[in-house]
Amino acid sequence: MTEKLLPGIDIPEEFNIASHLIDRHIKEGRGKKIAVYFEDRAMTYQDIYELTNKTGNAIKSLGVRREERVMLLLPDCPEFIASFLGAIKIGAIPVPINTVMTPKDYEYYLNDSRAQAIVVSDDLLPKIEEIQKKNLKYLKHVIVVGKSSGGVLSYQDLIESASSKLKAEETNKDDAAFWLYSSGTTGKPKGVVHLQHDVVYCAELYARQVIEMSEDDRVFSVSRLFFAAGLGAAFTFPFCIGASTILYPQRPLPENVFEIIHKYKPSILFGVPTSYNAMLQIEGAEKKYNLDSLRTCLSAGEALPNTIFMLWKKKFGIEILDGIGSTEVLHIFCSNRSGQVQPGSSGKPVPGYELKIVDDEGREVSQGEIGLLMVKGESSFAYYWNKHQKTKETIIGEWVNTGDRYYQDSEGYYWYMGRGDDMLKVGGIWVSPTEIENTMYEHPAVLEAAVVGTEDRDHLVKPEAFIVLRSEYSASNELATEIQNFVKSEIAPYKYPRWIRFVPELPKTATGKIQRFKLRRDMSSKT
Repeated sequence: MTEKLLPGIDIPEEFNIASHLIDRHIKEGRGKKIAVYFEDRAMTYQDIYELTNKTGNAIKSLGVRREERVMLLLPDCPEFIASFLGAIKIGAIPVPINTVMTPKDYEYYLNDSRAQAIVVSDDLLPKIEEIQKKNLKYLKHVIVVGKSSGGVLSYQDLIESASSKLKAEETNKDDAAFWLYSSGTTGKPKGVVHLQHDVVYCAELYARQVIEMSEDDRVFSVSRLFFAAGLGAAFTFPFCIGASTILYPQRPLPENVFEIIHKYKPSILFGVPTSYNAMLQIEGAEKKYNLDSLRTCLSAGEALPNTIFMLWKKKFGIEILDGIGSTEVLHIFCSNRSGQVQPGSSGKPVPGYELKIVDDEGREVSQGEIGLLMVKGESSFAYYWNKHQKTKETIIGEWVNTGDRYYQDSEGYYWYMGRGDDMLKVGGIWVSPTEIENTMYEHPAVLEAAVVGTEDRDHLVKPEAFIVLRSEYSASNELATEIQNFVKSEIAPYKYPRWIRFVPELPKTATGKIQRFKLRRDMSSKT
């Protein structure tokens, strides 16, 4: 039986997403097509198919059963894709994890997910070995990609003796397929449970319809595979559509990203505002590197400042299509379109998704009024693992509370006004940190900026700005005053930052999002 949930998307009741992402291409004659560019290798869909089957059989041989979790602690590499798909093919559940966390974090992830096995790269193995075995309640197998030592299993040895044939487990389209952990900026990270059918909706509705990804495209993503954004951009989107992806295991520094574009000639670049801003700081990049292969640049993660959009377009002649997505909805559900960009906005809803903006009581607000953004779509997560109360607070019927504050303008574009818990009430009026930050970006001295709320001596919240200056400027009281006056002249004066702190860098997540919560300080008084 096939259930037709949205026009053009038919998903059988019996459905295994791994078969859709890899087996299908072999059956449809794309086995010889390049699927992955990795360092000096070009791997075909047939290569990935065989590696996936060997990996799945290897994991199964260890006794990992259906629905048991397999943690992935790997850089962007073919083994990540093979482990992810191989686990799903045998009915297990892969759980990709951030590679820049601490042993204490990994102990939490392993115990919270109850992972039976972990596939880890040799350079990250010491972080797992640092955890006392007695503290790991469920982990049975450590599989190492790369050089292995005593007490762990060699990935290479396991797959060498494994069969390259593997029939996918008979799973339902509504079975759990994989987990992704939230960033955990407000408490412990939450296991976000996604189902077998979720990936298809993101790929068909956003990748195919909005950015018009095709088999001819070659994709590179600055966001890593262990994040929802990178998982879609660099893996599930191209594999759903039959395109090619470029995987880069090292940190995507701006010079490295330019080198990758110059060498591998991607047609689609997925980035975040911080990465685009960093690339803009490379002097002479437009002359040194050939970016002619790029037809589309995409951004998500946080609002793209208008300044960055304009500078990028002027320097490289390409629009950046900004959008908003979430781990809970798996990828972008609201986006600008090529030739229809409203700089500074998150665009309009992706086909197949519905958006509404509500007040704190759940009532829809009037157009132009700020409220909480709610989204409804078939790729929404099922629940948070072992977080029943948080699930109820986030999933309201068919709607997901994004936690983001937005307003919709008269033309239907959505404008980000900050996280619900980042919004500031100054003099009884909601103030968006993002609006203040974007205004400060217009000042020639400001490279990066973040605004948080700080109490003054009367215990009233006022904006405080943390600023990273461009190299040709030096911190001074005079410059701070100049920036404050500039903000007053550009937006409502009551929104200006009462205090400015010049800092060498801002705290960020691995995807480049600024972590405002790390900047907040409990101040009893300010002058």
